[in-house]
Amino acid sequence: PGRVRITSEGFPEGVTHKNKEMDLTGTFAMFFAAVNYFGFSGIEVKISSGSPVKSALGGSSTAITALIKALSKLERHTNVQRSLSKRDILTLGYHLEDGISGGNCGMQDQAAAVYGGVNGWYWNHGNSRSPVTREPLLDRSGMKLLTERILVAYSGIWHVSATTNRIWLDNFLSGKTRESWLDANDIAGSLISAVKSMEWKEAVRCIREEIRIRRKITPDAFIPETSNLIKDAEYSGCGARFTGAGAGGSVWAIGEPGDINKLKKRWGKSLSQIKGACILPCAVDPRGVF
Repeated sequence: PGRVRITSEGFPEGVTHKNKEMDLTGTFAMFFAAVNYFGFSGIEVKISSGSPVKSALGGSSTAITALIKALSKLERHTNVQRSLSKRDILTLGYHLEDGISGGNCGMQDQAAAVYGGVNGWYWNHGNSRSPVTREPLLDRSGMKLLTERILVAYSGIWHVSATTNRIWLDNFLSGKTRESWLDANDIAGSLISAVKSMEWKEAVRCIREEIRIRRKITPDAFIPETSNLIKDAEYSGCGARFTGAGAGGSVWAIGEPGDINKLKKRWGKSLSQIKGACILPCAVDPRGVF
């Protein structure tokens, strides 16, 4: 009683804090912050993930989304009448992660975890009542078709995004890379249209064009391991991109099923030479948090 304990698969001994003395700067800070927000004590949170540590797949954002949902369900059993909508969970998760990390976070990872499916996201941070608009792109049959056309690989190299993101933001604000970032944003809009209409070859073209721009404005995102995976994808007729801020982490690819099968063999051969690297099972989650 009066304590909160958090553990994970990679840290089984975990961390325990007194309820009123939670350290919101150390290990599991974001998760302690969520528990503190709801006011619970005497509980243990166990974090289990299907993705490698620091793989740049939005694992922390997904975990905080799941924890908020679990705590909101637990709260209802204590006769608290508050009920969090998906939008509430998205907003709370984003602000907890952004606040604990010191800013510069996006909302995209939490949004994907909350809603699932395949969506186009439009950011309207100047609108306090609706900072994000979601456009569903595919129904369940379309999601199945997309699942057959994507492949994800972990490079075996840990990814840390904070410093990289700060450099990118500074270069954008100074004007050094702003025009190219806007070009990349336009391509994202074209990719949304291609996926919505299930024009897969156009989607491949969009990814290849975006990665061409990224090589120019974010060269630090490309390391030999991930660059080789992207080259393998393009050689196989697919388009591929690093996840998150790159410089390690994971790479995902899109292409026609036959090309994806060819790429899976090429990636398997390349990844077998890197300790910890592997192809990850992947499929579109149609539901999100529930």
